Amino acid sequence: MKHVWKIAGKTIEINGFLIMGILNISPDSFYSGSSYPDMKEAIKRALEMVNEGADIIDIGGQSTRPASKSISEEEEIRRVIPIIKELLKNTKIPISCDTCKAIVAEKALEAGASIINDISAFSMDTKLLEVVKNADCGYILMHMKGIPENMQINPFYEDVVSEVYQFLKEKLNWIKKEGINTERVIVDPGLGFGKRFEDNLALLKNMEKFTELARPVLLGTSRKSFIGKMLNNISPEYRLEGSITSAVIGYIKGIKVFRVHDVKETKRALEVANSILFS
Repeated sequence: MKHVWKIAGKTIEINGFLIMGILNISPDSFYSGSSYPDMKEAIKRALEMVNEGADIIDIGGQSTRPASKSISEEEEIRRVIPIIKELLKNTKIPISCDTCKAIVAEKALEAGASIINDISAFSMDTKLLEVVKNADCGYILMHMKGIPENMQINPFYEDVVSEVYQFLKEKLNWIKKEGINTERVIVDPGLGFGKRFEDNLALLKNMEKFTELARPVLLGTSRKSFIGKMLNNISPEYRLEGSITSAVIGYIKGIKVFRVHDVKETKRALEVANSILFS
């Protein structure tokens, strides 16, 4: 199947895979190795990821780790917008803004971002729909049960794969009815967002199901806690190998976009997998 993603007036054909490098501007990320609240350090790290082969840089000013509390719109704008502007002076690759706030998304797009990565699927700020609708940006539609502050408090599913699949399917249909071209949208099952350990494993084992939505699927497992749990509860600093393994499994199952902290290592692993699978 040919995979196309339309962002900012451009059509990206995803023949193999895309790597989205994570740049956290928040000081309280779950993984300290990805937190760059200082602007110079943030730009330096972003350009390192570009040189390592990132196709997209995803910038977030609000931590979305479990139990994190929301910050003000003004603070999120203060953190994110200068980074977007400065980064685009040095690279032409697409910039994604990780936000669920309409005004932050609007300012980010004005600053030159071309993708909105919304963990809330338009549920936390109803004005965000209009911002995305009136732009020509790409949009990442993610499943999350609850909000970051409470999402890991006893989440429950009868059948996590079918429930997340149905949620994304219905949201895609709704987005289409609202007048947004779904070729601008990719989907993210939201591993780690309102999911138990066993839910994350079930989703990863059944990732091919989400390719039935006929949109590119994003996988975000990088250094997350369920990876650590499989490795005797090691801390995020030691979860690189497990994260790469999950990415390769995702690729085998049809995933096309990978949101990662470790661009170089993940890209090399996926290039090897690609050569073996499609030689």
